[in-house]
Amino acid sequence: MSGAGETVIEVRDLVNRFGSHCVHENLDLDIYRGEILGVVGGSGTGKSVLLRSIVGLKRPDAGSIRVLGEDLQRLPADERSRLERRFGVLFQRGALFTSLNLQENVALPLIEHSGLTRADAEHLARVKLALVGLPPQAARLTPDALSGGMVKRAALARALAMDPEVLFLDEPTAGLDPIGAGAFDRLLLTLRDALGLSVFLVTHDLDTLYSTCDRVAVLSDRRVLVAERLAVVEATDNEWIRDYFHGPRGRAASQAAQRKE
Repeated sequence: MSGAGETVIEVRDLVNRFGSHCVHENLDLDIYRGEILGVVGGSGTGKSVLLRSIVGLKRPDAGSIRVLGEDLQRLPADERSRLERRFGVLFQRGALFTSLNLQENVALPLIEHSGLTRADAEHLARVKLALVGLPPQAARLTPDALSGGMVKRAALARALAMDPEVLFLDEPTAGLDPIGAGAFDRLLLTLRDALGLSVFLVTHDLDTLYSTCDRVAVLSDRRVLVAERLAVVEATDNEWIRDYFHGPRGRAASQAAQRKE
């Protein structure tokens, strides 16, 4: 994906507070169709809070958020539910139901929202599990029997269950070893290209940023400091950006990405 296209998420003048503590103030951000936007920032900058605000899990204190042309907070309940089915969310720890096997976890939203029979929903669930690279026998396993990488893939399969247009990922490679994280990054690119997804990606993983993201948004001082291609972000005159992108790990991730090009 290159260049700005259709805006699928538009955040304007966003304010988020927790008591007297202001996390976001007059924050603006656009996400374009077909891009993978990485969202980074220091601890306490509200990366996950921003994600939760966009998907409707936290009501902002001020400002507006439009997703796929609609203001989620202003929609009647039935229209809001229909809009929410057009995006999928992968939370940091997967948030799978531990009492259900993977097939049942992925089938659940299909049964609840699409009107499919259980048999049809579970068949489609097996298709989604295969789509994210899990073997057929994994469908009958419960989350506690899985490796960290398999949990992430299963959670991704559930996020894709309703064929979303926009995918929200909160630290999807956290806790994975470098091989598993690299495999997840490649999977994400494949799915974005095959399914035409737009992706909002909260991450600390420098390798993921360099391997997958079309643009990166940096949160700082309660707002978006910059949201641009990595080359532009790297050149931004800011102490946190210098420490993050030009430290040893940042240089290593950048050099690794250049070798792949």
